Amino acid sequence: MSNFSRIVGYLRPYRSLAVFNFLFNAMSAVFSLFSVVMVIPLLQLIFNQVPEVTEKPVLTANANSILQFIKYVLSTEKRVSGPATALLEVCMALILVIFLKNFFRYMALRVLSPIRTGVMRDIRNELFDKLLSLPLSYYSNERKGDLITRMTDDIRAIEGGIFSMLEVTISEPLNIILSLSWMLMISPKLTLFVFVMLGVIGILIGSVGKTLKRQSLNIQDTVSRIISILEETVSGLRIVQAFGAEGYKKRQFHETNQILYGQGNKINRRYELSSPLTEFLAIGVFSLVLWFGGGLVLKGEMEAATFIGFIAMFSLLIQPAKSFSTAFYKINIGLASSERIFEILDAENTIIEAPDAKPVKGFSQAIEYRNVSFSYKNNQHREILKGISLRVEKGKMIALVGQSGAGKTTLVDLLPRFYDVLSGEILIDGQDIRQARVADLRGLFGIVSQEPILFNDTVRNNIVFGKEDISQEQIEEAARVANAHDFIVRLPQGYQTVIGDRGGKLSGGERQRLTIARAVLKDPPILILDEATSSLDSESEKLVQDALAKLMKDRTTIVIAHRLSTIQNADEIIVMSDGKIAERGIHATLMQQGGIYSKLVELQAFE
Repeated sequence: MSNFSRIVGYLRPYRSLAVFNFLFNAMSAVFSLFSVVMVIPLLQLIFNQVPEVTEKPVLTANANSILQFIKYVLSTEKRVSGPATALLEVCMALILVIFLKNFFRYMALRVLSPIRTGVMRDIRNELFDKLLSLPLSYYSNERKGDLITRMTDDIRAIEGGIFSMLEVTISEPLNIILSLSWMLMISPKLTLFVFVMLGVIGILIGSVGKTLKRQSLNIQDTVSRIISILEETVSGLRIVQAFGAEGYKKRQFHETNQILYGQGNKINRRYELSSPLTEFLAIGVFSLVLWFGGGLVLKGEMEAATFIGFIAMFSLLIQPAKSFSTAFYKINIGLASSERIFEILDAENTIIEAPDAKPVKGFSQAIEYRNVSFSYKNNQHREILKGISLRVEKGKMIALVGQSGAGKTTLVDLLPRFYDVLSGEILIDGQDIRQARVADLRGLFGIVSQEPILFNDTVRNNIVFGKEDISQEQIEEAARVANAHDFIVRLPQGYQTVIGDRGGKLSGGERQRLTIARAVLKDPPILILDEATSSLDSESEKLVQDALAKLMKDRTTIVIAHRLSTIQNADEIIVMSDGKIAERGIHATLMQQGGIYSKLVELQAFE
């Protein structure tokens, strides 16, 4: 299915509005045509250019028949009321016709607005839902700025393209069909000449606009790079300034911005060419029609008045032709953006829930890794985990230690199915986690990471995060367990204080205690602590360690430890090296072995 067809598919829920839009546009087109058709015989009769029609003609689907009937009506009015009164009455009728034309045009646009905004809402919702469902492996290959650009600029480009598409496919064809039908009734020969000329215009416009789609893709990619640079610079401004890297970042941004400048000029030159080029070509065709049709009049093959009516009808085609060309450019830009949107919507979700997935109602026995191996998709030749076998009994505390890159974080990320194993299996209470409902599985875990993940929201919402029907008493109790309540009540609005982007208004220890309060409120049976105190000062670490001790009580806990002094009481310490389990045992046993673990402990003691 083409991208254009997929975009059209989003219009299905708005079919009723589209019908009203079509009807209103049809009425507008009819009154637009009638306003031109009635003017010519009016002027001819009022100023005695043609004789009056005294006998009522038979009305048929023929241009001359319709014109004769209008002349008969106007002639009758002229005889009854006099020329001056007839002119006034017809002018008032003309004003009414123009009013009705524009009224129905307004109504058509009014019902089009909820279609336009509704489709954009639906695409944004679907895109955001897809982003939430994609596995973490997807984001390791994508720039954050690129994803933001697709959610904002690309959707705006689609919006412009869809609006143009709707205008072109509903409104303008009605005007063109009615005008061409009238012209065919007047002179098939002259209308055929117009068809040929319009075909030439279409070929010229298409040749000018065919590169717009590729250029638009290039621009969107450059914009995403600019947003990525901006996001990275603002997030890491402390490091940028500390290392005196302002000049480097300026050059990086300015060079990318210069590329965007050049690309923008190219696409704008082509886009802005659409309207003047179309108007020039239309006037050229108009002149050729005057020449060709004037020749027919001079040869006696067409009456002068009829030719004037034909020219009036042809003039109605110029604006729709301009609209078609402008829409052609916008649709190409919108289609380029739709490719980028559909790349995300079509991205493979490797974490697939089994059709017969079983519910998980709790955790009662053990977690077990059976000969688990894993590698990332973008680096499959390097195994991060190699044949890991490990059993974690309920209620036990297991510590994972080892150098950076040994596979500790990857090992725990496999548990909630952030990634799936390459080979082997992971079982909880004897059930393969790939056969469990994903939401139920992840509900078993509470995660406190090295970098506190907080959101630009209130303290309350950051603690409640994802849960409903939580009382203030429950929130405060969780905060007390996390040693967070005291500092929260000192904030300007207490639990309603907005803590800024990533919790930037709080200290590192305060941020970490909020994430612990969040885990306390969730009350998970299995707790994952990923170096939760490694970046804290001594005072903050003591408060956080105390909070963690309360949180870990009566829970199964897997700790990724950087400070080895914090895990000496673990039920088992797993020492990892190069994706394998190198050593395992309690602290005392591992120290006696004099292996990797004892050397790490001695090194930290020396430091």
